[in-house]
Amino acid sequence: MDLFEIDTTQRLSREQAAAKLHALADALARHNSVELERDGRRLTVSIPDQVDLKVEVELGDENELEIELTW
Repeated sequence: MDLFEIDTTQRLSREQAAAKLHALADALARHNSVELERDGRRLTVSIPDQVDLKVEVELGDENELEIELTW
């Protein structure tokens, strides 16, 4: 299968970032898919019932909290 990747960065307030994470979490809890929109195009990603969750924290010159779901 060919690799398909979307990688975007937005500058948001902490509250705005939390709202986006809440919306994503709600979609995961209610449906077996999530919808992402970019450049007026909508992408639906099917998510299985079981996933692997990885949480990574990096502290240094730049700090990072990375949340990754794989299946």
